[in-house]
Amino acid sequence: MRRVIGMDIHRTFAEVVFWEEGRLRHHGRVDMTRSGLEGFGRSLEGDEEIVVEATGNAMSVVRVLSPFVARVIVANPMQVKAIAHARIKTDKIDAGVLAQLQASGFLPEVWVPDDRTERLRRLVARRNQVVRHRTRVKNEVHAILQAHLVPKCPHADLFNKRGRDWLSRQTVPDDERAAIARRVREIDRLADDLADLDGDIAKDTVDDADVQRLLTIAGVNAVVAAGIVAAIGDVSRFREPQKLVSYFGLNPRVRQSGLGIAQYGRISKHGRSHARGLLVEAAWAASKAPGPLRAFFLRIRNRRGHQVAAVATARKLVVLIWHLLTKKQDYLWLRPSLVAAKRRQLELKAGALSEKGKGRRGAAYAYNLKNLRTREREGSEQAEKAYEHMVRHWRPQGPRPRRRTDATSEERQ
Repeated sequence: MRRVIGMDIHRTFAEVVFWEEGRLRHHGRVDMTRSGLEGFGRSLEGDEEIVVEATGNAMSVVRVLSPFVARVIVANPMQVKAIAHARIKTDKIDAGVLAQLQASGFLPEVWVPDDRTERLRRLVARRNQVVRHRTRVKNEVHAILQAHLVPKCPHADLFNKRGRDWLSRQTVPDDERAAIARRVREIDRLADDLADLDGDIAKDTVDDADVQRLLTIAGVNAVVAAGIVAAIGDVSRFREPQKLVSYFGLNPRVRQSGLGIAQYGRISKHGRSHARGLLVEAAWAASKAPGPLRAFFLRIRNRRGHQVAAVATARKLVVLIWHLLTKKQDYLWLRPSLVAAKRRQLELKAGALSEKGKGRRGAAYAYNLKNLRTREREGSEQAEKAYEHMVRHWRPQGPRPRRRTDATSEERQ
């Protein structure tokens, strides 16, 4: 007899409902502790399917209950809400809905990452939080200076050595000066945390073949490559590049009904916002490096502007990443010395010993040779010109005419 268990999980408890032979049976509440979940798992027969919604502690529930049942499934809460919208909403009803959707085969599942991918996702998310916190603290310092009519800092960075010397000479009230000093100390502490996280991420990805492959793309550094690999996980779950584009929320919204023409809007912005931000960041970097990606950026920019061009280049990057990871190939227009320098920086962050002063030339030494860098840059510029020549005579195409069925043709006649 098939049994499906729906669990509506909260911070301290989970509401449990059993589905058996087409009927729902309320089981009660289970404590959201390891001992409480293990006790509930031992009371089961072992052939059940458990369904939970994706939330903050869902992965811990999956790890604890997986040894006791046939399968633990994580559901997409947004799609579940769209499928089973109800005016009356309780924990018991929500748990029953999860069980019924799984029993009927309509449950929208979420891919469950392995332990390594989950750890990398946590590290990338924590790094993003530290970076955002540091930006917020820096903006507070700028706000204090603006409030007291202090002119803009003449140096490139207000928080480097020269910028801090300039900052110490500005005239502000004593309490504001103390506030600035507290925030500068906070920035230094966050910089240390960021260095520790970068080291942990580098140790986890220095031997990752997918990260090494993404480093061959112009504009993609170790942080972006690690974030993208962590977000994708197993690339084989995306059958085509458009699926991966949709996963990152870079596909346009579409509205179409009947025989009307499809109307395309802004990007959907569904999926992982942090990974999407990394892709846009990489797109801006790629727009400044010679190569086909830069030519693509400039072509879109001339028609639609900078912002649209950056997002379009990010989408192009996703398609490129899908092909590289699926076919296990490096980027065709890579610059070998630049890629070697990227990989060496990743190794140093992971704790590798420096070779400076030992009389040996490492793999990244070639990047120090100006003539070699110039030749590689010229090769990328030739690839950029080849792309420009290929698309020179392209013209925007209007919407394709819809094919009329026989029934539609008869009605119009």
